[in-house]
Formats: sequence, C-alpha cells, structure tokens
Amino acid sequence: MTTRTARSTRTRRRAPWAAGTGAALLMLGACSSSGSDSSDGSSPDGVSGTVTVFAAASLKESFTALGEDFEKRHPGTEVTFSFGGSDSLAASITGGAPADVFASASPGTMKIVTDAADAAGTPAAFVRNELEIATLPGNPEGISSLRDLTAPGLKVVLCDEEVPCGAAARKALGAARVKLTPVSYEQDVKAALTKVRLKEADAAVVYRTDVRSAGDKVEGVEFPESADAVNDYPIVRLKDAPNAEAADAFIALVRSAAGQEVLTRAGFLKP
Repeated sequence: MTTRTARSTRTRRRAPWAAGTGAALLMLGACSSSGSDSSDGSSPDGVSGTVTVFAAASLKESFTALGEDFEKRHPGTEVTFSFGGSDSLAASITGGAPADVFASASPGTMKIVTDAADAAGTPAAFVRNELEIATLPGNPEGISSLRDLTAPGLKVVLCDEEVPCGAAARKALGAARVKLTPVSYEQDVKAALTKVRLKEADAAVVYRTDVRSAGDKVEGVEFPESADAVNDYPIVRLKDAPNAEAADAFIALVRSAAGQEVLTRAGFLKP
C-alpha cells in the first residue's frame, strides 16, 4: 500500500467532474470506435447481453461513463448499475441478488462477500480514495480543519459508521483526536453530500471525488488526517454471475489504462 504524507490544510473550489474527464472520455471513444463493430451489430469478441454492476455510491459518475464506453466497445451489450452504500450492496449480494460485478469502497465490505463465498477469484484493488470536508460554496463558516467541525451550532453530517466513508471519517477523527456529534448519519456518501448541497447541513465529511463531482455547488477543505484514512476500492466478478464473460470484460476496462484515466480524472488515487 502506498504511504501518503500529510499535507497542509487548505481550502479550494473544485472544478466540475465532467470538465475534468472530457479528455479521458474522448480517448475512450477513440479507442472504442476502432475495430469494435461487426456486420451483424454484435461484439466481435463474443461479449453480449446485460452485465449488472453493484458499485459504491462514490463510483457513480466515473462508472456511468465507463459503462457507456463499454457498450460502445461491445455492441449488443447493456450495463446496468446499482449504486449505494457498500455494506448494503454486499448484504444484497449475500442475500441472493443477481449481479455480475461488485466494486466496493473498502476491503472490509468486500470481505462480507468473499466470506460468504460469493466472489469468483480474488478481488483486486483498482483505485483508492481519501476524504475532504464539503462545505457550502465560499466556505461561509471558515472551516479549515476537523476540529472546526465541533464549533457550537455548526450542523455536520457524517456517513453511517457501517459505510466505508463513515468508517474512514471515524478513523480520521480519531487521528485528529476530535469528538464529533453529527446532526445525522447518512446511508451513503451521496446522501451526506446532498445535505450540504440542499443547505440542510453546514459541512459533511465525504470523499474528495464526491466534492469534485459536485462542482461549484460545494467547496472542499483538505485536512492532513485524511492520509490516515485512505480507502482501497476492490472489484471482483461474482461467483454466480449471470454473464461472467461480460463481467470479466467490464472489470478489464475498469483496470485498463483508459479506465484508470477516467477514474484519476474523477479524483481517485491509483492503487
């Protein structure tokens, strides 16, 4: 695992995610348009049908883009997604929900699936993610650290502690020796960020990728303790995948240089 050094705390406004991935999507499109069509409209490599991907909520924007590219690369395929808290997705999989691929926001939630013998093979880490504090645009409360989140009257939201972003926030708060009582715990990182976007909260501890995807609707505040709570994201084909061939092809795209370009432009770190 790569060791990241702590950085000085600073506030900055994030550019919209779509602007940051434009070049990567153009590259993906150029790659997928070359040699991917056949006379009968099917994929020349035999990949076809629907591939169902269960993925952490923080992957929504980048995986949606990769899904669109996958369909271009493999005519006749369709990628469907179920995004949400990794713990809930893992519970659905072990409960028998039909899916081909699982991409989790932490090894811990992936372990729920592997312990149940529902994974085909060994999960592979494909990206990493770290936390930021999301504030209202302009950071009107002047938040510059985790300790600032304890200010009287400040409404702070965290992810539920069972969700990877909540577990990471708890770890970062522990490293900062900060005790924080949020106004609510949310089921996934998108729900936590939405509270800030709707001005129902002053701040939320979320992934930096989600701050970036929100564009100018929130502002991100970095803090050094985020280096103590970086999450690895593993991906795996599921044992009872209805479309194993397409599942392997989608995972290959995610882990390819082109897929990694989309993910890093969204703010993810390389594994």
